[in-house]
Amino acid sequence: MHAKKAARMRRSKKVRAQMRNLQAHRLCINRTPRHIYAQVISPDGDQTIVSASTTEADISRETGSGGNISAAAVVGRAIAERAKSKGVTSVAFDRSGFKYHGRIKALADAARENGLEF
Repeated sequence: MHAKKAARMRRSKKVRAQMRNLQAHRLCINRTPRHIYAQVISPDGDQTIVSASTTEADISRETGSGGNISAAAVVGRAIAERAKSKGVTSVAFDRSGFKYHGRIKALADAARENGLEF
Protein backbone atom coordinates (compact mmCIF):
# COMPACT_ATOMS: atom_id res chain seq x y z
CA MET A 1 0.00 0.00 0.00
CA HIS A 2 1.31 3.46 -0.86
CA ALA A 3 2.17 5.80 1.98
CA LYS A 4 -0.51 8.31 0.97
CA LYS A 5 -3.26 5.67 0.98
CA ALA A 6 -1.97 4.16 4.23
CA ALA A 7 -2.16 7.56 5.93
CA ARG A 8 -5.71 8.07 4.64
CA MET A 9 -6.76 4.64 5.89
CA ARG A 10 -5.19 5.36 9.30
CA ARG A 11 -7.16 8.62 9.57
CA SER A 12 -10.40 6.91 8.53
CA LYS A 13 -9.97 4.15 11.10
CA LYS A 14 -9.72 6.68 13.93
CA VAL A 15 -12.82 8.56 12.81
CA ARG A 16 -14.87 5.39 12.32
CA ALA A 17 -14.00 4.22 15.83
CA GLN A 18 -15.42 7.47 17.23
CA MET A 19 -18.57 7.11 15.11
CA ARG A 20 -19.17 3.59 16.40
CA ASN A 21 -19.45 5.07 19.90
CA LEU A 22 -22.04 7.62 18.69
CA GLN A 23 -24.39 4.87 17.43
CA ALA A 24 -25.52 7.14 14.58
CA HIS A 25 -26.18 6.45 10.92
CA ARG A 26 -22.99 7.06 8.94
CA LEU A 27 -22.77 8.98 5.64
CA CYS A 28 -19.71 7.33 4.11
CA ILE A 29 -17.94 8.92 1.12
CA ASN A 30 -15.51 7.41 -1.36
CA ARG A 31 -13.98 9.23 -4.29
CA THR A 32 -11.93 8.21 -7.27
CA PRO A 33 -10.59 10.51 -9.99
CA ARG A 34 -13.62 9.74 -12.19
CA HIS A 35 -16.47 9.18 -9.74
CA ILE A 36 -17.76 9.89 -6.24
CA TYR A 37 -19.83 7.50 -4.15
CA ALA A 38 -21.94 8.06 -1.03
CA GLN A 39 -23.86 5.66 1.16
CA VAL A 40 -25.75 5.82 4.43
CA ILE A 41 -24.84 2.88 6.66
CA SER A 42 -26.81 1.67 9.69
CA PRO A 43 -25.40 2.33 13.19
CA ASP A 44 -24.29 -1.28 13.67
CA GLY A 45 -22.49 -1.17 10.31
CA ASP A 46 -24.03 -4.25 8.75
CA GLN A 47 -26.57 -2.70 6.40
CA THR A 48 -26.48 -0.02 3.71
CA ILE A 49 -29.66 2.04 3.97
CA VAL A 50 -29.30 4.11 0.75
CA SER A 51 -26.57 4.90 -1.74
CA ALA A 52 -25.89 7.28 -4.61
CA SER A 53 -23.00 7.69 -7.02
CA THR A 54 -22.02 9.26 -10.32
CA THR A 55 -22.05 5.82 -11.94
CA GLU A 56 -25.87 5.67 -11.76
CA ALA A 57 -27.60 6.39 -15.07
CA ASP A 58 -29.93 9.16 -13.87
CA ILE A 59 -27.15 11.02 -12.04
CA SER A 60 -24.59 10.62 -14.84
CA ARG A 61 -27.09 12.01 -17.37
CA GLU A 62 -27.49 15.09 -15.17
CA THR A 63 -23.78 15.64 -14.53
CA GLY A 64 -21.91 14.51 -17.63
CA SER A 65 -18.52 14.07 -15.92
CA GLY A 66 -18.41 12.39 -12.52
CA GLY A 67 -15.12 13.78 -11.28
CA ASN A 68 -15.99 17.40 -10.55
CA ILE A 69 -17.59 19.55 -7.86
CA SER A 70 -20.96 19.93 -9.60
CA ALA A 71 -21.30 16.14 -9.88
CA ALA A 72 -20.50 15.79 -6.17
CA ALA A 73 -23.24 18.30 -5.37
CA VAL A 74 -25.76 16.27 -7.39
CA VAL A 75 -24.78 13.10 -5.49
CA GLY A 76 -25.11 14.98 -2.19
CA ARG A 77 -28.60 16.13 -3.10
CA ALA A 78 -29.59 12.62 -4.20
CA ILE A 79 -28.29 10.92 -1.06
CA ALA A 80 -30.11 13.42 1.17
CA GLU A 81 -33.42 12.92 -0.64
CA ARG A 82 -33.11 9.13 -0.56
CA ALA A 83 -32.14 9.09 3.12
CA LYS A 84 -35.09 11.31 4.06
CA SER A 85 -37.45 8.99 2.16
CA LYS A 86 -36.15 6.09 4.31
CA GLY A 87 -36.66 8.12 7.50
CA VAL A 88 -33.00 9.02 8.18
CA THR A 89 -32.52 12.71 8.95
CA SER A 90 -29.41 12.76 11.13
CA VAL A 91 -26.07 11.17 10.19
CA ALA A 92 -22.40 11.24 11.14
CA PHE A 93 -20.21 12.38 8.22
CA ASP A 94 -17.51 9.84 7.38
CA ARG A 95 -15.15 11.45 4.89
CA SER A 96 -12.99 8.29 4.80
CA GLY A 97 -9.80 10.17 5.58
CA PHE A 98 -10.13 12.56 2.63
CA LYS A 99 -9.52 16.27 3.19
CA TYR A 100 -12.69 18.29 3.73
CA HIS A 101 -12.51 20.47 0.63
CA GLY A 102 -13.36 20.32 -3.05
CA ARG A 103 -15.68 17.48 -3.99
CA ILE A 104 -16.04 16.18 -0.42
CA LYS A 105 -17.11 19.63 0.83
CA ALA A 106 -19.49 20.11 -2.13
CA LEU A 107 -21.20 16.77 -1.42
CA ALA A 108 -21.53 17.57 2.30
CA ASP A 109 -22.92 21.07 1.65
CA ALA A 110 -25.48 19.75 -0.84
CA ALA A 111 -26.59 17.03 1.58
CA ARG A 112 -27.02 19.63 4.36
CA GLU A 113 -29.00 21.98 2.11
CA ASN A 114 -31.37 19.15 1.24
CA GLY A 115 -32.22 18.18 4.81
CA LEU A 116 -29.54 15.88 6.24
CA GLU A 117 -28.18 16.98 9.62
CA PHE A 118 -24.56 16.43 10.59
